[in-house]
Formats: sequence, structure tokens, C-alpha cells
Amino acid sequence: MKSSRLVSILLLLQTRGRLTAAQLAEELEVSVRTVYRDVEALSAAGVPLYGDAGHAGGYRLLDGYRTRLTGLTADEAEALFLAGVPGPAAELGLGSLLAAAELKVRAALPVQADRISARFHLDAPGWYTDADETPFLPAVADAVWNSRVLHVRYRRWREPTDVERRLEPYGLVLKAGRWYVVAGPGPRTFRVDQILELTATTQEFERPGDFDLAAYWAGYQRDFQDRLHRGEAVVRLAPGRTLPRARDPRAEEDGWTRVTVPIESVDHAHAEFLRLGTDVEVLHPAELRRKIARTVAELAERYGNFADGGDD
Repeated sequence: MKSSRLVSILLLLQTRGRLTAAQLAEELEVSVRTVYRDVEALSAAGVPLYGDAGHAGGYRLLDGYRTRLTGLTADEAEALFLAGVPGPAAELGLGSLLAAAELKVRAALPVQADRISARFHLDAPGWYTDADETPFLPAVADAVWNSRVLHVRYRRWREPTDVERRLEPYGLVLKAGRWYVVAGPGPRTFRVDQILELTATTQEFERPGDFDLAAYWAGYQRDFQDRLHRGEAVVRLAPGRTLPRARDPRAEEDGWTRVTVPIESVDHAHAEFLRLGTDVEVLHPAELRRKIARTVAELAERYGNFADGGDD
């Protein structure tokens, strides 16, 4: 809308100082001709805005002038909650709203905004994983905002793998770069990247008034860990080494610590413990100890030439 664009021009000039018509056009994603018309409209409305010609020219506001038109719209305020995660905000279709909200905050509180952006940055995805393809994320987000029913074809890990589901989406969660939708009835949790087909409806549902997304997710993670780690291993840890969820620590004479840790499976634990190198010794179960011993023996044989100082 033109009125929103005029406010944006004022806020841009207020926060950044002198800007050319081309720079304003790029920021607002409009033509330079549109910027000329908007500047004329602002001048006609009495805004003390003037332009300088020449190579170093551009538009700027009269020194000391500050607009008070910095109120956030409801949509911009919602987008501002994702200010620390601009990538996910864009995935949700809120990129432009977030930019507008940040601009208004920066105009109203320039010192605080600069200090925060200089000192805090959130990078949600993990290091060693590629981003999941989530083509249906904007549609899921829209259904969450508006409490609309979704019909999806979903791929799960067990047979039958492809199933049809009716979802009442209560909320979205971003965990380690992966999006999950929590949906009723249930509620249950679904990975957004495993949605194969999606049909949005106009049918509205009533979100449970007592549903707390953060509390649900905390409980879901605890249950997931309990389901995942059904076995256990007894290991010795080198001085200073710790493991999450370890229990029953017992110090030994050589400075190492004996602990019991939950494991998902022998194969999974085998890979996890090998990553710790010589900082861990597996004592039990025997199958896991033998499996690690075989791997270490094969590695020693493969790299033995280098251990003796051999050439490549």
C-alpha cells in the first residue's frame, strides 16, 4: 500500500540518513519513478524532506526531524518474535514483515537496536547437515496462524510408509534446522519435510485453550529420549571427560571415572563412542566392547605404517 511505503521512506531516511532514489527503490522493491512520486507526496504533506543533486546527492530529512509513525502492526509484531532467525522467518513467509518491524524498532530505539544486533546472533541449523526441503512450510504456517485444517499425504518410517492424515496444526517448532508441526488430534508431531502432498482447507478448528506449545515440546523431547535410549552401557571416562545423561559415577584410582550411560543400540553406541577416541573405554555390554575392539584393530592395521613413522 502507498501509505505503508511512505512511512517506510520516512523511517529509512530517519535511520540511515541520506539515500538516493535508486537506493530507496531497491529497498522498497519499486521503480525509481515511484520513489519520485512518493517523495513529492511527502513534500506536499509538509514533511521537511529535500534532495541534493550531483554524485554525492540524495534525499534526506531536515536535521532534527523525527517521525513518530513507528507503531507496529499486529502482523509485524508477530514477525518480530523471529527477529533472531531471519532465515526461518523468510521460510515462513514473514521476511518482509520482519524487515518492516525491525526498521520501525531501529527508528524508535536506534541505540538499543544497534547494541543488540552487534552482540547477539542466532544461527539455528546444525553444522553438518544440509537444510531440509520444506516446500509446504508456508502453507503449514498459514494454517497454524489461521487455525485451518490441513489434509496431507505423509511419509513415516514404518510400514505403510505413505499415509493420509487430517491435521489440526497447533504450532510449529524449529529444532536443529528441522521444522516440526504439532497437530491434533492427539496432539502428535510431524516433520514438515516429510509431507509429500498438502491440501489447505477453509475449515477452521478450535485450538485447545490450555495447550502450551513450549511445554508440549519439552515433554515430547523427554519422551523421545526415553524411547530412544532403551539400553545402557558401562564405560570408563578419562579425567575431565563427561557424557550427557551419565549416572552412578565412581572415581577410580587412575583418575578415570566409571559411569553408566543410556544407549539407543549397539550399532549407534559403537559410532558415538568411537568419536571419543582414547577418552573412553567400554566395559559392558560385551557385544559393544568386542565391536569397538574389532574396529580399533582394523584401524590399527590400516594405519600401522604411519604409527611407525612410515612414508605415504
